[in-house]
Amino acid sequence: MNMQSYSLTRRLIGAVLMVQLCSTLVLPVCAGVYEGVSHFRALDVMLRGRADSILGAVQDAEDPQDNVMLDGTQTAVPRRDIYAVRDEQGRLLGQSPNWPDASAEFSNTRQFHDVTIDRHEYRVIRVEGTRMVDPGDKGGGIARHVVILYGLRTHPVWEAIAHAVIFYAAISLFVLAVTAWVMKRVLGRGLRPLRELADQAALISADHWMFAPSSESLEIRELAPLGLALQSVLSGLERSFEQQKQFVSDAAHELKTAVAVVKSSLQLVMMRERNPEEYRAGLRRVEQDCERMEELVGTMLTLAKLESDLETPSAGSQTVPEVNLEELVRDVAEHLHSSAEVFGVSLSIEADATLTVSGEREKVRLLCSNLLHNAIQHSMQGAQVRILLEAANGRGQMRVVDTGEGIALEALPHVFDRFYRGDVSRSRRTGGMGLGLSICKAIVQSMGGSITIESKLGEGTTVLVDLPIVSSRGDVPKAGGFFSLS
Repeated sequence: MNMQSYSLTRRLIGAVLMVQLCSTLVLPVCAGVYEGVSHFRALDVMLRGRADSILGAVQDAEDPQDNVMLDGTQTAVPRRDIYAVRDEQGRLLGQSPNWPDASAEFSNTRQFHDVTIDRHEYRVIRVEGTRMVDPGDKGGGIARHVVILYGLRTHPVWEAIAHAVIFYAAISLFVLAVTAWVMKRVLGRGLRPLRELADQAALISADHWMFAPSSESLEIRELAPLGLALQSVLSGLERSFEQQKQFVSDAAHELKTAVAVVKSSLQLVMMRERNPEEYRAGLRRVEQDCERMEELVGTMLTLAKLESDLETPSAGSQTVPEVNLEELVRDVAEHLHSSAEVFGVSLSIEADATLTVSGEREKVRLLCSNLLHNAIQHSMQGAQVRILLEAANGRGQMRVVDTGEGIALEALPHVFDRFYRGDVSRSRRTGGMGLGLSICKAIVQSMGGSITIESKLGEGTTVLVDLPIVSSRGDVPKAGGFFSLS
C-alpha cells in the first residue's frame, strides 16, 4: 500500500494562511462598509450645508404679488452640483443648467434619494424652508414656503471608498505574505528539535542503540514526552536484545558443555576393550548425562514460556485460578523432606494467615519448589530453613530464610540473571544450572508481585516474595499456625 507523504510544516503554514486569508477577505469588506458609511454621512452633511446656502439666497422679489426669488448668489455653486428651488405655488424659482428635468423630482418626498443625470449618479437632499418676505410700506412680513433640492455626485465618494478598500486589501496581502515568510522561518526553527529526534532515531540499528535526546528537545513541553518515550523504549529494546544474545550465548555454552560431557563419557568407554559390566556402567553415565541435558533444555523451555507469557499476557476475561499458598507450601515441603534429610536440614513453616493468591497452581508450585530447593542445597548440615507466611495491607508475603553460606555482596545484583553462578565449584556440587531464580522472578512478575533477596556471606539468605492476595468470601484470614518437618 503506497502512502503519499506530506509536510507537516506546509500544512501548518497553509492552515494559518487560510485563516489569515479569510481575515484578509473580511477586512476590506468591513473597511469598505465603514468607509462608505463615513463618507456618505459626510456627504449628507455637505448636502445639507449647501442646501441651506441656497435657502439663504431666496429673497423678496419686490413685486405686487409678494413673490420670492433667488438673489443670484447661487451662481457660485460648483459646476458639477445640481439644485432646484420651488415655492409653495409650485413655481420654479431657479435650477442649475445641468439639471433640465428637475421639476419631476419634486414629487419625491424622501429626504435623501438618488438620481441619474447623463449617466452620472447624484445624491439629492430635499430641504423645506420658510422665508419672510417684507412688502415695504405695507408693514409686517409674509412667510413664504420653499422647497430646495440639492445634489452632489457620488462618484468621488465611491472612488474614495474603493481606494480605501484597495489600500486595506494591499496591506492585508502584504501582511499575509510576511506572515507566510515568518511562519516558514519560525516553524523551521521550531521543528528543528523534532527533525533532530527523527535523525537520531534513524541511526538506531541492531548494532547501534545509542539514543540521547538533545537538551533543546527536552526543554520543549510537547517534545519532551516523545524524546523520553523513545529513549525508554530503545533502552528496553537494547536490554532485551542484550538479554537474548546473552541467553543464546549462555545456552549454547551450557549445551556445548553437556554435549562435551556425553562425548567424553563415550570416548572413555571406547578407549579400550571392556567387559559387559563396564560397558553397562559407561552407558549408565551417558544416560545420566543425557538426562541432565534433557533437564537443561526443559528448564530453558520453561523459562522461555514464562517470559513469553509475561510479554503477552492473556485476555482479562479468562478466569485465573486461585491457590491456597499455605497448603501448597506444606505440600512442597513434604515433597522435599527426603532431600532435606540428605543435606541434614530441617524445614519449618510459620503461617500467620491463610493466603490465597491468583495464579496457575503448577507455576506457584514451581516457585515454592525452586526457593526451598535452593535454600536446602545452600544450607549447612544441621541448619533450619524457615518459611514464613503473613498478610498485610492486601498483600501476601512469603519469606524463605536459611542460615547457610550466604551470597557475596558483589553477586547479589546478578542472582536473577540467567545461567549466573556466583560460585562455580558450589554449582558443580549442587548441580544447579543458574536458571532457578530466573524462573522464580518470571513467575512472580506474571502474578503481579515482586521478589527480592537479602544475604550476608556466611550468615544466610532471606528471599522475600510479595504477592497480591485474593479475599476469599470476604472472610478475615485465619491463623495458620506452626508446622515443622525435621
